[in-house]
Amino acid sequence: MSSHKNRIIYFFLVLTFNFCVSETFGKLICEKKHEKTSEKNLLDRSKIKNIRSLKIDYSIPKVEKGKLIARGFERHIDLYWNASCKSSENQLTTGVPGFNVYRSESPKGPFEKVNDAVHYLNVYSDYISGSKIKTYYYQIKSLKGKKESEVTSIASAECRLMTQDELLTSVQLAGFRYFWNYGHPVSGLAREIYTEKFRETDKCTSGGTGFGLLAIMVGTERGFVTRKEASARVLKIVTFFQEKAQRYYGAWAHWINGTTGKTIPFSKYDNGADLVETAFLIQGMLAVRQYFNKSNPVENEIRNRITQLWHEVKWDWFLKEKDGKYLYWHWSPTYGFDKTFKVRGYNECMIPYLLAIASPTHPISERSYYKGWAAHKNYNNGASYYHHKLWVGRKEHPLFLYHYSFLGFDPRYKKDKYCNYFDNARIATLINRAYCIKNPSQHEGYSSNCWGLTACYTPDGYRGCGPDKKRDNGTIAPTAAISSMPYTPKESIAALNYFYFKLGDRIWETFGFIDAFNIGKEWNPNINVAIDQGPIVIMIENYRTGLCWKYFMKNPEIIPMLKKIGWIFQTENKNN
Repeated sequence: MSSHKNRIIYFFLVLTFNFCVSETFGKLICEKKHEKTSEKNLLDRSKIKNIRSLKIDYSIPKVEKGKLIARGFERHIDLYWNASCKSSENQLTTGVPGFNVYRSESPKGPFEKVNDAVHYLNVYSDYISGSKIKTYYYQIKSLKGKKESEVTSIASAECRLMTQDELLTSVQLAGFRYFWNYGHPVSGLAREIYTEKFRETDKCTSGGTGFGLLAIMVGTERGFVTRKEASARVLKIVTFFQEKAQRYYGAWAHWINGTTGKTIPFSKYDNGADLVETAFLIQGMLAVRQYFNKSNPVENEIRNRITQLWHEVKWDWFLKEKDGKYLYWHWSPTYGFDKTFKVRGYNECMIPYLLAIASPTHPISERSYYKGWAAHKNYNNGASYYHHKLWVGRKEHPLFLYHYSFLGFDPRYKKDKYCNYFDNARIATLINRAYCIKNPSQHEGYSSNCWGLTACYTPDGYRGCGPDKKRDNGTIAPTAAISSMPYTPKESIAALNYFYFKLGDRIWETFGFIDAFNIGKEWNPNINVAIDQGPIVIMIENYRTGLCWKYFMKNPEIIPMLKKIGWIFQTENKNN
């Protein structure tokens, strides 16, 4: 799908994964009786009585060497320890080759290993099926060949009932760790992908790092890390983009080596600038520029560096021609504009046009919004699907199209000549869910609570799944439903609860929910992707507080740009 280039990660990577799953996985939610059990409690945590009001510590702890810290939630326990590991495949840290995680219900044992594959990070999330209010004990051992040695003391934590807000925060914390604990050790950039069986340690993503910057802002506000820690990490990232990462007319490549800053080619003709990924990065940078507003050396430097980087992106160069209407996605130092890929909608690429028009130094004409971005014959719609009228886009679109440009840019209470994009995203989400409920291909597991089709890893490779028989192969991506929470809070929260309480033993890992799963094909690999983990953290927060929307919209260049294009400001999120 040409309009989804930035989502298409090398297909051949999937072929290297040979994941094993339980033979009972496909039966997990096929049993209607099982599905209806405790449905009210599952969908609305606020109705559960007698939840103890104990304060949960969500902060990323500083751990002394040889120590282990365990923190309990309702169905999972997070573990943090201070030890390092190294293998021929992994450059995360240095030290021993890997870890095994052991759990017991008694401090005296017996302890049983809970990780299936060797673990390489110093953080782990252990999901406990049907957990009760009880205490669990843990120990971490290093692994060298077949020999193990103890590297931590024993630590314990108690599982406990959580309120809905506590559950949301714990999901955000898990996703945040992808960018904080798995961030590149040299540059702080977000790595493209994580799995226990395949690690690309230096391949980092510029757009995914933009999402990571927003996630760090959320983590700061939620107390996962201190403001001092967060600002230091943000400055590290921004400095790397300014001083080491290759740029092309101010723009960055899709993939960047997190150690050297050199471009990692995405494909033959895509070995230079990626304007869409650059826009996702700038969106995150502009939001944190407003958030880190204290007068101190670190935050002052963050703002100054981001402002300079923002000013140096030559958006007008990517029109290709002096009076061009379209932005072009790629420019290569070897092939120039030979890829000839126009950025036009409807897809995830509204934000490049908004930023290009808003640029104070290298702007494009506001005419490009309607004559370029929105000029495609497939932009406007107006048809109804499952009793929902979709104003812009196609009903078969993956849901990420309604997330990426709106992670920072707030679509509420405003509209262009076509629609209010908040309401349009709500409708697109309801269509996606309605398709899963109807389930025309009869895929196992689809239901009113188990839904969400978007671009993700699938048993057939990486593909843009959507509500259409040709695009739908039975693969659900948790990020699709959860990241739609601002648009469909009731339906998205019900899906999150279902994923956690009913499927958690299959799809919950160290960084929260895995990228995707396919019940019918008994396929649930331990894969996380930066551009899927980030929106979960960000859009839950936009639903809860509007944090990322608030700080991105504070940038003084944004509102004048919208007025220049001709957006109309509203008091309601409606299309009529």
